[in-house]
Amino acid sequence: MSEPNHRRRMLILAICCMSLLIVSLDNTVLNVALPSMQKEFHAGVSGMQWTIDAYTLVLASLLMLSGSTADRVGRRRIFKAGLIVFTIGSLLCSLAPNLESLVAFRMVQAVGGSMLNPVAMSIITNTFTDPRERARAIGVWGGVVGISMAAGPIVGGVLVESVGWRSIFWLNLPIGLLALALTWRYVPESRAPKPRRADPVGQLLIIALLGSLTYAIIEVPSAGWDSPQILAFAAIAVASLAALLVYEPRRAEPLIDLRFFRSAPFSGATVIAVSAFSALSGFLFLNTLYLQNARGLSALNAGLYMLPMAALTFVCAPLSGRLVGSRGPRLSLLIAGVAMAASGLLFAAFDAERTTALLFTGYVLFGLGFGMVNAPITNTAVSGMPRSQAGVAAAVASTSRQIGQTLGVAVIGAVLAGGMAGVASGAYADRFPDAARPAWWIITGCGLSVLGVGLATSGRWARESARRTAQRLQEPAVQTPADANA
Repeated sequence: MSEPNHRRRMLILAICCMSLLIVSLDNTVLNVALPSMQKEFHAGVSGMQWTIDAYTLVLASLLMLSGSTADRVGRRRIFKAGLIVFTIGSLLCSLAPNLESLVAFRMVQAVGGSMLNPVAMSIITNTFTDPRERARAIGVWGGVVGISMAAGPIVGGVLVESVGWRSIFWLNLPIGLLALALTWRYVPESRAPKPRRADPVGQLLIIALLGSLTYAIIEVPSAGWDSPQILAFAAIAVASLAALLVYEPRRAEPLIDLRFFRSAPFSGATVIAVSAFSALSGFLFLNTLYLQNARGLSALNAGLYMLPMAALTFVCAPLSGRLVGSRGPRLSLLIAGVAMAASGLLFAAFDAERTTALLFTGYVLFGLGFGMVNAPITNTAVSGMPRSQAGVAAAVASTSRQIGQTLGVAVIGAVLAGGMAGVASGAYADRFPDAARPAWWIITGCGLSVLGVGLATSGRWARESARRTAQRLQEPAVQTPADANA
């Protein structure tokens, strides 16, 4: 098949970004609806955590499997299947009669979502063959993540206030169907020249690791650290991790090629993704509950309160994409780390919730930081990776994002639940800032992690590390702006 012309390449990029939009938007748009769901289903904090984490947990568990399967059986085929499953899952979520059904249908959504992001990244990598054009496309891709995150609170607030929380899932239906029709018509089929074989043992170990760890963190406030149930799931997580580290290097084609982590930019992108998205999910979770349950705002007004964060993310996400495309990831990561850490510090040390001016300042800083961090993650992850394995590298980056969101909600929710235990409803507003303070220190630490790791893994020595990794793998490397400008 001949290489698509410029116009068709742009259309393929737009189709891939549409899939990313609905998968990413679904994470943030749901946060604003949590209090409404909580009231309708009479759920506690852990119930709300599972509503979010059921989705991100399945995504994190299946992203790499979906990416390798697409390389083997056809990227276009898996991409279409993902759009169909995700759209059906969204419809089912809008019809959920109870919390248990909603959590189950969110998992169906996530199965479809896992077939979209890594596969779309593979399609982009193989569609844009010119290094600089590919770098700009990756920049746009990373920018869409930030835009979708920014739009979530506003879109969610409007829909919940005007129609009801179920309408947030209806939003996915027209976008998913349109993307499916366009994929059918314009996206060419492609496969990896040497597709990786399935790794069912590695896949089961990843599911056991992430599932048991998340369960233990979410349920520990109610069960206690010394609960046999919590200790059992913690032991399963540790054993799964140990088995994964022993088993995967012995396979000729592992699900997770641990050699990738010899590349400093790749390892850095993984840590940055976990840190940034942990901070984001914790930030949204805390502020949604605070604004609606403590301040008593409606879903729409809560979304409007977070408009400064959304606006800065919306502006900075594409700006960061262009900056990464022209100068590499270092400056974007510097700005992101400083801004996110400063935002968390305002809440942790200066009680920003108690003063509207400080509250909005914290939102502005976090929006600036998160808007700048998305584009560098994918760019840094694929920097120097073999072209045929770019989809796998991008899948690990996407998995790291979802792990970050899962852990952020689990850890921040557990800290908040522990601080609010036994608090009467009348004292909720007064107690909330103190109960949330340890969580804000965690978010501050995540920002500092983005800053430190970003600066450490985006220099010249890190690019050399990426090149050496590609040479060990004995395949041509993907070239990014940092490589082109070196």
